[in-house]
Amino acid sequence: MAARPEDVIDRQLDAYNRRDIDAFVACYAPATAVEDAVGGLLMQGRDALRNAYGELFRESPELHVEIAKRIQVGDYVIDEELVTGRRGATEALHAAVVYHVADGLIDHIRLIR
Repeated sequence: MAARPEDVIDRQLDAYNRRDIDAFVACYAPATAVEDAVGGLLMQGRDALRNAYGELFRESPELHVEIAKRIQVGDYVIDEELVTGRRGATEALHAAVVYHVADGLIDHIRLIR
């Protein structure tokens, strides 16, 4: 039985909260695209994710994300996220993230913040 899209996202969020870069990157397809709110490419591929998030995890020992709301439609999961402890910030970062899951892996993200 294939993993449900929301299960893949939950596994990724758990790895994020543990700052486990290997488990985090394992949730993504090799050519995953990460875009900003208007479709500008921020990064692509597992190596780019490993570099960017590995640095974030190292610099943010108190990093934590909570899901305020979730919508799931087909292979898409849309989370309203509150991120705390990001690089020592005292204010929570409020974001909406649109994930697309295919074949049990996240293959596209749109970050709105």
